[in-house]
Amino acid sequence: MPERRPLAASALHRLAFRFTAHPSTFGSKCELTIQGGDMPDSFRHSLGTPTGGASTAPPDTAWPRTDATVHIDRSWSSWYGAHSGYVAALALTAMHDCLAGRTGHPVPVRTVGAHFLAPVDEDPLRFAPRVLREGRRTSMSSVIALQGGAPVLTGSAVFGRSGSGPAYTDLPVPPVPNPVDCPSFTLPRDLALFASHLEIHPATDARPLGGGERAELLAWIRFADHRPLEARTLVVLADALPPALFALWTAPRPVPTVELTVHFTDALDARPAQDWALVRIRTEHAGSDWAIENSAIWSTDGRLLALARQARAIREKFGAPRAG
Repeated sequence: MPERRPLAASALHRLAFRFTAHPSTFGSKCELTIQGGDMPDSFRHSLGTPTGGASTAPPDTAWPRTDATVHIDRSWSSWYGAHSGYVAALALTAMHDCLAGRTGHPVPVRTVGAHFLAPVDEDPLRFAPRVLREGRRTSMSSVIALQGGAPVLTGSAVFGRSGSGPAYTDLPVPPVPNPVDCPSFTLPRDLALFASHLEIHPATDARPLGGGERAELLAWIRFADHRPLEARTLVVLADALPPALFALWTAPRPVPTVELTVHFTDALDARPAQDWALVRIRTEHAGSDWAIENSAIWSTDGRLLALARQARAIREKFGAPRAG
């Protein structure tokens, strides 16, 4: 293997090389950007002959393709626009398939983050993913989502291959009844139309707008179509419950997500979990019209699947759409 030369630190220009990735599950046009004046031999070789190949995953019709213009159905709406978790899941799809198109096979995602610049509506939505780094063990990508020519989301993701390092967890699954033993709950359609895609069974007595004493909600959730609990699904579920502040309040007010980050555990490496997931959301701090919330997601067999944190803006009342 030729020796990999470091990028020139003093380079004053930027080299951008475009290529069309062969489709994996959803196929995506993407861009690889190299900062600096020298191109490593490994990058020169891979760009000279783009690596193709399809994902080993079967075609998935439950998720829209992101290599073309996306129209998000109104059934995924929440607050003033499309559900933030769903939009972030589509952004993850674009970055995943951009990288898989280069490597010829999918690489597990370890974390995904999204900043929501403006509400997303039913107009055409386009994702522009970019591979920032393609490494043997770790790769990084970014994405911009555009609607009407303006950016509405920026995101990034870290992908990493599995290893054989030590294992540890300090977040056991809460002791709650099984999903079938918990009552079903329906979120108001005028506030959370996206919930029509989900089945929600609260696992405690806490309810949204229940006037409780603790800003925490805990519920079993699954997709109505019973899709597997893989990374995209977990991004949606991490943002599926109402803001945990709703457990304290008795009247609704907008608390839109401005930033969302989801970290995935190695429990997804072996196989996707199935059916129900236990989702807990907590408000860790709120003040000055901002809130910080943490979420955790477990499988029915007690495996920790993902951890998430999001920043929310607390609005006074429902009104004209605003960024976030």
